[in-house]
Amino acid sequence: MAKLTHFDDQGHAHMVDVSDKDVTARMAVATSAVQMQPETLALVTEKRAKKGDVLGVARLAGIMGAKRCAELIPLCHPLPISKVAVDLMVDETLPGIRIRAEVRTTGQTGVEMEALTAASVAALTVYDMLKAAEKSMRIIDTQVVLKDGGKSGRYEAGA
Repeated sequence: MAKLTHFDDQGHAHMVDVSDKDVTARMAVATSAVQMQPETLALVTEKRAKKGDVLGVARLAGIMGAKRCAELIPLCHPLPISKVAVDLMVDETLPGIRIRAEVRTTGQTGVEMEALTAASVAALTVYDMLKAAEKSMRIIDTQVVLKDGGKSGRYEAGA
């Protein structure tokens, strides 16, 4: 197993020094989903949710989440993010909302945490906007599905 870089030789948590790493283009894609009853999903598709545009608000929340990642996750580096795209898709077979977040930067460390934060915050926002209709919704399948750039190169889930 690889050495965990967020711990020093004494086992204390620390922020990783990335100053010697090359500046490269880096990207990551994370996904999540919010599973709900078909009746709750109908509130979204028929635009009847009391709090308003569920998908639009969740998209903005996900973007904001990616930008604030270093404030939420203690050992994350603040990064100059060059792109955040959050897509929310209705999936009648789930039933629910599938979320895909893509984050890009040119820097010395990757953006997996920013992509995960974007997908997670978007999912939490969907839950928040619909919780009056259904408290039993489930946030599921949150994961990094793609990352590229840096010393470790490319990773694709399932590849």
